[in-house]
Amino acid sequence: MSSNAFGKLLTVTTFGESHGPAIGCVVDGCPPGLEISAGEFTQDLQRRATGKSRHTSARREADEVEILSGVYEGVTTGTPIALLIRNTDQRSKDYANIARQFRPGHADYSYWQKYGIRDPRGGGRSSARETTTRVAAGVIAKKWLAQRYGVTVRGWLSQLGPIVPQGFDWNAVEENPFFWPHAAQVDELESYMDALRKSGDSVGARVTVVADGVPPGWGEPIYGKLDGELAAALMSINAVKGVEIGDGFDVVAQKGTEHRDLISAQGFHSNHAGGILGGISTGQQVVASIALKPTSSLRLPGQSVDVDGQPIEVVTTGRHDPCVGIRATPIAEAMMALVLMDQALRHRAQCGDVGDVSPRIPGTLDG
Repeated sequence: MSSNAFGKLLTVTTFGESHGPAIGCVVDGCPPGLEISAGEFTQDLQRRATGKSRHTSARREADEVEILSGVYEGVTTGTPIALLIRNTDQRSKDYANIARQFRPGHADYSYWQKYGIRDPRGGGRSSARETTTRVAAGVIAKKWLAQRYGVTVRGWLSQLGPIVPQGFDWNAVEENPFFWPHAAQVDELESYMDALRKSGDSVGARVTVVADGVPPGWGEPIYGKLDGELAAALMSINAVKGVEIGDGFDVVAQKGTEHRDLISAQGFHSNHAGGILGGISTGQQVVASIALKPTSSLRLPGQSVDVDGQPIEVVTTGRHDPCVGIRATPIAEAMMALVLMDQALRHRAQCGDVGDVSPRIPGTLDG
């Protein structure tokens, strides 16, 4: 199977390449009656877009969504929603020199081994350009979750190379190009990225995404675990090499008395588990983080081989992000929202008649 779709009751299938005429997705399983218009996709697509600051790729795409099906008179009909986004700023000539080369750290070699052919222009199907369609699909999921259950999904850049936030303010996140939660550090980030770009190198990043308002009961005990499906969805994002739920790998050094989230009638005392126990949501904030590797498209020479197996030195020119994590926040938000909507529909299908079960413990001591 080619595996270009994910989800069970809410299924998203994406298509297209970085330098093809268009990219797009089909969202199947969205309930009827949700009001949606092409203009509602603009904000999140612009949040993900390149070319907004000197710290991302200079590629400037219009990223205008065309709704081809599944919406009638501004309302979803329950049939497949097809979204199309045309590529308007390709520059394929930048990749002419590497068409027969395997770039170190890229998917060139693995794609070659799997398919016996590859599209070298901008990474083809493995390009982060594909994530634009996920963000578009996520707009639908975010709106449905908010209207139906009051769920909100938000994220932020929680580490850039060695730099971590020294404070946290949600209002600051959307006021800078880094999605950074501490405004006083933005100048430091700017200087760090300017020096990095000048050196020709790149760096990794960490993005954290949270969902508030998730009711208890979403997810399944074994193969449909909410945290398992979140991990798979987030790991599918380009450049992601690690996923953490809640405290993640920090649990290795924790004692059980420290890690367990104590419960009282007034609420949970902590959330080390990230809002998920036994694969099922607890009603607490759902928390996940992703680690993104440094960009491998560098103008600094690196050793590799060509398609004939001959040794070469690779230098990648063109427009590239020195840190892909800078614009990964809306992508992570979209993937969490899509997983949550799928799980909500699955829970409603199997357990909708169960209703509220007592006692209902507040997600935090503050309620």
